[in-house]
This record gives sequence, C-alpha cells and structure tokens, in this order.
Amino acid sequence: MPTKAIFAFILLLFISFYSKAQGYKPVNENASAGAKKTLKLLYDIKGRYIMSGQQNYNSDRNVFSDSAHNITGKYPAVWGSDFMNWGDKDLGPQIVEEAIKKSKEGYLVTLMWHEGNPTQDPPYDFERNVKGKVTDAEWNDLTTPGTDLYKKWLGQIDVVAGYLKQLRDAGVTVLWRPYHEMNGVWFWWGNRKGENGIAKLWKMMYDRYTNYHHLNNLLWVWGANGLRDIPYDEAYDYKDYYPGANYVDVLGADIYHFDYEQKDYNDLLALANGKPIALTETGELPNPKILKVQPQWTWFMVWTSWLWTDNSRDHVREIYNLPQTLSHDEVKAKIDSIK
Repeated sequence: MPTKAIFAFILLLFISFYSKAQGYKPVNENASAGAKKTLKLLYDIKGRYIMSGQQNYNSDRNVFSDSAHNITGKYPAVWGSDFMNWGDKDLGPQIVEEAIKKSKEGYLVTLMWHEGNPTQDPPYDFERNVKGKVTDAEWNDLTTPGTDLYKKWLGQIDVVAGYLKQLRDAGVTVLWRPYHEMNGVWFWWGNRKGENGIAKLWKMMYDRYTNYHHLNNLLWVWGANGLRDIPYDEAYDYKDYYPGANYVDVLGADIYHFDYEQKDYNDLLALANGKPIALTETGELPNPKILKVQPQWTWFMVWTSWLWTDNSRDHVREIYNLPQTLSHDEVKAKIDSIK
C-alpha cells in the first residue's frame, strides 16, 4: 500500500475512534462516573441489542415489573416511575426509596414527571391540570425570569430537584425524561414550537438542574411522541421541538396504536445524529419484523398495565426471548463490566 494511502487509512481510523469516543460524553461535562458508564452502555448496545423496560405507577412501585417477570420469567432491565402528584399526595419519598433499591440491584432507572400546570394550584388533577392549557401570555411569563409565574415554576421544579439530589447522593444514575410528548397537543407544555417554545423551557430546567443544583447523576432523555395526524390528538415533526444536541443525551419516541412508522424512525435517527434513541414509552410492543428494520432502539418501556391489556402474553414472551433483548441480569452484567 502506498505511503499516502497508509497515512489516509490511519487517519480515518483515528477520526472514527475519536468520533466514537466523543459520542460517549454526556452533555453535562461534570456528569458522574455512573452517568458516563450508563451512557457508554447505551452506545455499546445501540444497533445490536434492545433493553426491556417497564413503567410502574409511583403508588405501586413494582406491580408491573413483577407482572413482566410473571409472564416471561425475566425482570425488565429498565425500571421506570413518575413524580406526578396523585391529587395532594407527593409520592417523591417513595420513588426515591424504590429507585435507590432498584439501582443497587442493577436496574437502570428512568424517571419522568407529569408536572402540574404552574398557572394553577394543587391538588393537581390529571385532566384539569396536567392537560390544562396555558395561554401565549402565560407561556411568555413562565419563560421570563423574575416573573411571578416563573418563580412559581421554579418552586415546583426545585421540589423534584430535591428528590433527584437524594438519588445523586445515593449514587443513582437517572435517565431523566421531563416534558415528554412535547410535540403532541395534550399536555400544558405541548405543541410549543421554536426557540421560545418548549426548547426554551427545557434549557431553563437543564440550566437550573445542572448548573445550580449540580445534578450530575442525570442523563437527559428527550422523549417526543411518535408522529400522528389523529384529529385533536396530533403530534408534529420532531425537529420543531428539539432543544439541540448540547442539551440532550438520548432521544426517544412514545409509540402507541402500533404506530411504528419507518419514516418517523428515520426522522428521529437523523435528528439524533449518532446519539442513542429509545422507545421511551410504548403501548403495544413492536414485533420482530419491526425490530429488524428498526434496530437502533436501545430500550423499550411498556406503559404500566398496557403490558397485559394491549399485548398478548405470547407476544410479550416472544419479545423478551429474542436474542437481542436484554433483561435485568444481562444488563447488570454489562454495566458491571464497564470500567
């Protein structure tokens, strides 16, 4: 091989290695060792494996993860829960306790938050508060530092920051998924396009949690909704709601109605630009044919009772038993092997 060709080949290898190494870095330059290890796992498995996951009610802790084990004989690798208030009940302490336990047992922990509308007061009702709308004027106040509404929002997110700090101090890495399904029309934070929309609110939370609270145990998961054109239940193009690569570690989609459109998958991959992607929520599990043409999903998270109400037991077992599906024991071993 000519000298120039050898040099070019070596340079190509170096660039490839450097780019891959760069990809492992969390967006928070002060991320904890645990966060870095978890992100490296996601990069290591993407395109090769998919981790099983299960969402649990914060009031029940494990009932749906236990159901997955009862059906398949395996525990899901990813344990999920939600900081949403149930009326006037704040179940944050129970979530912290269970998340610490799950992390010590080798599960990956993903947490989300159906945040109550900051223009309203608790006790929060899902339909009235979480899905209640804000006006354009209220949105502008909310995203303007110093206003009363901004201060109220700050108080809300600081409460949850307190719980995330407890997890940080216990060494728990959290796949943190705020303001999910932001490209849909149903939540108060939904369908706010452009740089002054949800992208701005996301960056405000990121700044508060990263630079003020020093929540270095978080990996930031941007979980949009799969695109759809159902009247009054629409979800629009991903790119119009994306805060940018400097604020997101993992991109995801919530897929219901078995809506595994290949174009939507390709659009998300293009937006991710090499970052891991995940099925951050799903009702009906994909089938093997879909996973064959959509191999980049790094985990799936079945939403609570949809595990058995919208999936047959045979289908759940089929997906859990695929060679590429990683359950709890396998992921724990992989995490333990990462230096």
